[in-house]
Amino acid sequence: MIDIKLIRDNINKVQDGLKKRKIDVSLEQLIKWDAERRKLLVEIEEIRSERKRISKEKAEDALAKKGESLRGKIQEKERFLLTIEQHIEDFLLRLPNIPDESVPVGESEKDNRIVRQWTPDGMPVPPGQSVPAGKSTRQPDFVPKPHWETGAGLDILDFPSAAKISGARFALLKGAGAALERAIITFMLELHIREHGYFEVFTPYLVNKKSITGTGQLPKFEEEVFKCRDDELYLIPTAEVSVTNIHRDEVLEENALPVKYVSYSACFRRESGSYGKDTKGLIRNHQFNKIELVKICRPESSMNELEKLLADAEQVLKLMRLPYRVVELCTADLGFAASKTYDLEVWMPGEKLWREISSCSNFRDFQSRRLNMKYKKSDGTREFVHTINGSGLAVGRTFAAILENYQQKDGSVKIPDVLQKYTGFDTIQRPV
Repeated sequence: MIDIKLIRDNINKVQDGLKKRKIDVSLEQLIKWDAERRKLLVEIEEIRSERKRISKEKAEDALAKKGESLRGKIQEKERFLLTIEQHIEDFLLRLPNIPDESVPVGESEKDNRIVRQWTPDGMPVPPGQSVPAGKSTRQPDFVPKPHWETGAGLDILDFPSAAKISGARFALLKGAGAALERAIITFMLELHIREHGYFEVFTPYLVNKKSITGTGQLPKFEEEVFKCRDDELYLIPTAEVSVTNIHRDEVLEENALPVKYVSYSACFRRESGSYGKDTKGLIRNHQFNKIELVKICRPESSMNELEKLLADAEQVLKLMRLPYRVVELCTADLGFAASKTYDLEVWMPGEKLWREISSCSNFRDFQSRRLNMKYKKSDGTREFVHTINGSGLAVGRTFAAILENYQQKDGSVKIPDVLQKYTGFDTIQRPV
């Protein structure tokens, strides 16, 4: 949520930030509501002071009647104030975050900026990349298949059974495939806990409306989330929702920051806006697994913490030896709550394209204002924290990237070295 004071004092700056995001909305009505709200607050306080003065005087009939009249005026103005405040809140909840000044201005995702690219030694170089200095490369002597074909051939991915059980956009993993998924999850958790200093939490998959509104999914993206019919509970689209809400309505100590959480969860999304898009494979399913990284930090350190979180996610790809690139999103491609975002995109040789595998964002105080989440500074004052999160990584997409980058000419798939101690095998062979 954008600070109403920022809008009041810097309306042109906020309006310009929204325009850079391709959001055409007038803030004039909001400013009028805010002025009316502040006027009402003054009037209510003046009437209360008058009523308090009268109550101290001799309780004559005329004074008592006047006091009762003033009480009625207070109640009337408070009802009007409540309506105005609801209008303001509804308006602010639908406004996206303002882009950070460092974010490149753009018209669409085509204006996103490639920050860096990485290809492991001895691996094929994706099209458009230069050969890294001092590194050897190889070219496969076969045409890589997309992961859904490779997975079906190995009998580790069973989409027909998943469709029979649940419908379209679900996956069923079998045998070595289920073991590989579990290995990816365990490896990522242990890496982020032991080497990167995150604290593990396992949070509920069902959250209340206040929680999912606090992180920005509601009301803007209500059509994208699954809601229980008989209870006001929502299936999480990402563990970001439940993890960030751990400290809702709390004041943290400054010396406790940054707080760093890592969480495994299943995630649930309707994907209603992607009809006919990525209908095959593991890329855009209604249910998928993900490792989420969440940071809560001081405002002055949030951009540095974002860079560190990005590096933590990158290390997963490096250790798995998967080619990737870092993309800085332009203003038009930012997510609703983000002020600055880097996407990690992994190369998928079977599909011959780059796929987002992690999105790392700084939300500044956008979420913490919704969540009423602050920290106490050394001078005793309180300030809203900044929140940061990113996938570390999306498990299903990592699974797919392994099938496409590690597949062999005979249809088998090698297991990345760092995962073999978790799988107990080094290759997935085609069934005899």
